[in-house]
Formats: sequence, structure tokens, C-alpha cells
Amino acid sequence: MLTCQKHLFSLPTDVHYLNCATMSPLPKSVEQAGYQGIQRKVLPYGLTQEKFFDEIQPLKQKFAQLINCPDPERIAIIPAVSYGMATVAKNLAAKPALLPGQHILTIQDEFPSDVYAWDAICAEKQLSVKTVGIPEGLENRATRWNERILESINHSTCMVVLPHIHWTDGTKFDLVAIAERARLYGALMVIDATQSVGALPLDIQAIQPDALVCASYKCMLGPYSIGLAYYGEYFDTGSPIEQSWMNRQGSDNFRNLIDYQANYRPKAWRYSVGEQSNFILMPMLSKALDLLLDLSPQGVQAYTQNLIKEPLETLKELGYWSENQEYRASHLFGLFAPTGTDIAKIQEKLLAKNIYVSLRGNVIRVSPSVYNDVEDMNALVEVLRG
Repeated sequence: MLTCQKHLFSLPTDVHYLNCATMSPLPKSVEQAGYQGIQRKVLPYGLTQEKFFDEIQPLKQKFAQLINCPDPERIAIIPAVSYGMATVAKNLAAKPALLPGQHILTIQDEFPSDVYAWDAICAEKQLSVKTVGIPEGLENRATRWNERILESINHSTCMVVLPHIHWTDGTKFDLVAIAERARLYGALMVIDATQSVGALPLDIQAIQPDALVCASYKCMLGPYSIGLAYYGEYFDTGSPIEQSWMNRQGSDNFRNLIDYQANYRPKAWRYSVGEQSNFILMPMLSKALDLLLDLSPQGVQAYTQNLIKEPLETLKELGYWSENQEYRASHLFGLFAPTGTDIAKIQEKLLAKNIYVSLRGNVIRVSPSVYNDVEDMNALVEVLRG
């Protein structure tokens, strides 16, 4: 089993950073890659035409390995989840047998980027967004929520958009079962995996989604403003939201760039952002993926599960509620405070002790990673103990 990897990061020893779901710290190797990337731009005469492309395919291969995707050509490089979802929205319009009155299925309190993306397509095609609400009460909450989602998918569903885990409290969604039901009714299956990839195993071959979108600056331990996406067969002949020269066939031959090409590079290439060979962010993300592949999502999840086990038992005795382990992540979980608790005041007390978590609605969101240790969790428990 993994041991604490705090030595790989530059976090101060007196800071208890339990907020990876907002933004991860950069590993030292990723930090160094950023500095080196800046130097490449400082001295640009070393940037030959080959260097615009030489890191793209290895990066795609690493991400494909991380999500068990057998074909790296299905990976696109994106700047943000909103960009990846905009690509999905544009191509939903071309879905065969798309009918006015159909709905896009999502869940209550979903992240805004996975909600705003559908406004224009809904207006254009007379679709609606159907939201599956959070069940009342805490008993069997995750089970009942998953059941509601499955029951809500029907002939009127044109697309299902879900996270792997809920961004506010870590509730797991049964993506394999949900994707299977979506296929049964001819609906597209789209996943926002920003809060899970790298820290929780995810298997593209088992789920078979049509698209998966992921930012890198959270549990992937990468930089801000770059991410990755998977696009399945449905998107192979689709329309990108911009026309980058890099995504056309033969674009690696700068001498012939004025021989304009109508054909795209294969599969998901057309959906990669312009200037994708970012000489600072690309090497940083590549180093982050190297580290994640070494640690493995299984290793990160096992480490955080062991880290939080005893503290969670203590917090439950103090009246805090968190979903059972089977139905939530260990690297991101919500603490529902006892009735009458002022969680804003709790956060003030936590910050006074250099303990960093997030408030999401009425939930205290805790998101540890491999740089956290027992002292971090004990510090949290002591403040919540009052």
C-alpha cells in the first residue's frame, strides 16, 4: 500500500490542505516542468516544428492508459470542461431521431459547466433538461439516487450527463448500469470525470460512454487551463467548435501548411483546442500523468480510504454523517453536520488552524490526497469535536 507522498510536494508542514477537489497543489516534478517550459519560450529558437507535436501523442497515450481506453486517438486536449461540453452540445444537434420534447437527463446540484452547456441546444431543438433530485433523508441515500436516475431514463431521453462522483459530497454513481440503460434507449452517455480521474479507478471499456470530459487541476494533480477528453464513435464525423490548423492531416509539415486540407486527423483529433502544444502546460500535465500512473488510481483510493477510516468513525460518533464507504469516494466526501450546527463558523475555526476544506451547500467537503497524513485528519477532527 502507498505511504504518504508529502515529500513530492512543496506544502508547508503547518498547513493541513484537505481541499484537492477545489485545486490540487502541484507536485515538485510538475512544478519543475513548468519552469522548464517557460525557459523554452524564453529561448524560442529551440522550438522546431517537431516540438509542436512531439508531446501530444505521448500525453494522449498516458491519459488513455489511466482510464483504460485502448485507443489514444480518441483523446482530445481541451482547455476546460466547458469547452469539452460545448463540443458535446454542438454534436448533439446532429443526433439521429432527435425530437422536440426530448430531454437531457442530469442530477440536482450538478456543477454549472455541465448545466449551462445545454441552454442553446435546448432552445434550438426544443429540448429540456430533466433533473433527478436528491432523495430526502440520509438513509440509503446513494442507492435511492442511483435508482431514481435509472428509472428516469426512457424513450424521451436523448442524453444522460453525469459525474463519476458528485462534486459536493463524493456520492458515487453507477456509471456502468446507467450507461447500459442509456444505450438501451438510444441516449448518449456523457461523463464529467474531473473529480475522479487519477484518484478513483474508471474504466472506459466497462462503461462505454460516448464522451468523458476532465479538467486536470484537481485530483489529476495538473495545472490550470488544460484538460483531456474522450470521444467515442458517435463523434468520429462530428463538428468541432473551432477549426485549428493542427487538427488537419499533414499539419506537422510546416512547409506545406498553405496546401489547405479538408480532412481532419483521425477520430478525436478534431476536438482538440487550438495551440494545444502549450509549451508550459503540456509538459506539466505530462509529468502529472507520469506520477498518477506510478501511484495508480487504485493506490490513491486505497491510501485515502485507510487515511480517513478512523477519523470518520470518530466524526460519526460526534453526530456527523457521511455516506457509507461503498457508495462514496474516499478522496472526496461530504460531512453533514448535526442539526443546528453553523458550518460557516466551523470553517472560520478550521482556517484559524490552517485547515483547508470547502463548504458546498450544507456540506463540509473534505478532499484528501496522497500528500495528506494522519496529522491532517486529526487536526480536522479536533476542530469538529468542538
